[in-house]
Amino acid sequence: MGYQVSADTGGTFIDVVVQDAASKQVIGKSLTTYDRVFRGMSNAIEVAANELGLTAKELLADTDLFIYGTTHATNAIVTRNVAKTALLTTAGFEDVLVLKEGGKQDGYDFTKQYPAPYIPRRHTFGVTERINAEGEVVVALDEVALLQTLKSIREEGFEAVAVSLLWSVVNPAHELRVAQLLAGVAPGLPVTLSHQIAPIIREYRRTSAAAIDASLKPLMQRHFKQLERDLRDFGYEGAILVSTSIGGVMNIEEVIESPIHTARSGPSMAPLAGLNYSLLEGLGGDMIVCDTGGTTFDVGLSRDGAVVHSRDTWIGPEWEGDLLGISSVDIRSIGAGGGSIAWVDEGGLLRVGPQSAGSEPGPACYGNGGTEPTLSDAACVLGYFDPDYFLGGRMQLDVAAAEAAIGRISSKLGVSVLEAAWGVLSLASEAMVKAVHEITTVQGLNPQDSTLVAGGGAAGINIMQIASELGSRRVILPKVASALSASGMHFADIVKEESASLITSSDDFAAESVEKVLRGLETRLTTFAARFSDNYPDHSMEFGVEARYKGQIWAIDVPLDSALLNEEIDQERLFSAFHELHERVMAVRDPDSPIEFLNWRARVTVDIPRADRTFPDAAERVGRSASTRTCYFSGTGKIETPVFKPADLLPGTHVSGPAVIEEPTTTLVIYPGMAAHVADTGNYLLHIEEDEA
Repeated sequence: MGYQVSADTGGTFIDVVVQDAASKQVIGKSLTTYDRVFRGMSNAIEVAANELGLTAKELLADTDLFIYGTTHATNAIVTRNVAKTALLTTAGFEDVLVLKEGGKQDGYDFTKQYPAPYIPRRHTFGVTERINAEGEVVVALDEVALLQTLKSIREEGFEAVAVSLLWSVVNPAHELRVAQLLAGVAPGLPVTLSHQIAPIIREYRRTSAAAIDASLKPLMQRHFKQLERDLRDFGYEGAILVSTSIGGVMNIEEVIESPIHTARSGPSMAPLAGLNYSLLEGLGGDMIVCDTGGTTFDVGLSRDGAVVHSRDTWIGPEWEGDLLGISSVDIRSIGAGGGSIAWVDEGGLLRVGPQSAGSEPGPACYGNGGTEPTLSDAACVLGYFDPDYFLGGRMQLDVAAAEAAIGRISSKLGVSVLEAAWGVLSLASEAMVKAVHEITTVQGLNPQDSTLVAGGGAAGINIMQIASELGSRRVILPKVASALSASGMHFADIVKEESASLITSSDDFAAESVEKVLRGLETRLTTFAARFSDNYPDHSMEFGVEARYKGQIWAIDVPLDSALLNEEIDQERLFSAFHELHERVMAVRDPDSPIEFLNWRARVTVDIPRADRTFPDAAERVGRSASTRTCYFSGTGKIETPVFKPADLLPGTHVSGPAVIEEPTTTLVIYPGMAAHVADTGNYLLHIEEDEA
């Protein structure tokens, strides 16, 4: 068995993790290259290969599997750098993307403009037709008028088309006919049908999914095909898989057909990695992952040993951004990463983010011409970074540029440069704590009872501040924290989900219809899994349903024990499971109210085998640093702080704060009153020292 290589392209860095047959991992890291992703990726592969005594070409020649994740689709959605897309809707319903599901977090906040629709209203075309909720044709499809519309779409240079007609999930005949006519008028023009990409009840969500998917097709097809060509030209001959928003991987052909599944491609892997590291350390299956990259701070969860999924995944601010409308790993993001820009508002208050310096030009301390003060610049000014050892010494930091950048906001605030830098760090930490509270409250998790796993290149700067504020007693910073999402790809299996709509209720449960729907989903996914059976013969299936109390707006996703629901005892088990989950998530249980079931799903997981790792028990020891550096901490001011390199920290070593641990690709700051312990696995277990006493 050869190597497995994963690569995660973020807004600032490209992370590469190489795993050998014994599941040992090494990291390569390079700045993201926007003009051609493989240019930066090949640099990161070279760094990782050199750790193994190989060149990048030698490494890839001995690699069996390459897994790729990217934020390219997410960035395109946020910036609207997508294809010119036409939207076809049932006549009279052209405003579905304009109205969204409210459109504003606070309807009375008139300082914010109502968000623009994902596809401009002028690019939306009504189609004369109508199907009702029973699937009956109420108004026939006007093909003459439709053909005129399709010709206009072709002549106006649209690059993709999304089709979302009313009740197409019940009867897709009209959507299919639109696609057929479009193929005749504009052969090769990418099209997405809503009943295929998101066969769910709820018009906006289905339309949003179709619009996003169609708009990404030209862009992501070019992106993936270019990457595949570059890898092949470089000499790689093995399989290429792409991580998806559902927390699994798929082959490159599948994601080209449905690129919406790459909208959370990279970040979706962080919760998977966090769960596996929590289980590896014996700290349980309730986990919160905090992934601090260069651009964003992402929070994800696992509950009872399973990564939490959601259909309420927004790209951008909740309600104001764009809803994916598909099942994906539940991740909440805020603009608070290492490259997030600090600024002073008109009222004289310090702010951090959401704007980011990215990798080009990057923070001022990178020395690439950036002048805006960032979180990374603050850490540099506070003495937490060694300017000669950033990225393991491959990148020299410009401390003077960082001080000048922070100095511009310190003068506006009337404080010292060090106080301003500490303020930037503290404000970013507070925003991150708030993001953690928001997602854990929704899921009914107590941060104090969950394991906190830190990831991302900037994670070590303030993860212990975050843990202290949350009251978390179990904190892990994995050895590969700086490339957590890329590391998570090595835990990922091939995953695909199918869903179908069928409304029924607990007081008149349509058992036969439900079984027919679930069996149909199971058959399709079994066929999908069979495509990989030569290399990966083992697979498993799980089922679920979106349900709510009658009269509610929002539904929750309830796991099913099996697809068999014909027996009354199985139905009662489902009803009880809903009541229990509803009470846990919503803090309300109403067993006398009927339950309404909406969308049924099945998910297949094709197992990719991987080796188990064992670690010898390590003797306890006190860490001894080889050097010190002056660092600033609030309350103590400047203080000589021990600095540890990986060679100083064998498994079993205990380090009390204040201290700095410098891994080649991340820096862990241990604040006064806190401590780190090197586990048998080499990961860092972090503590508040009062908790240890």
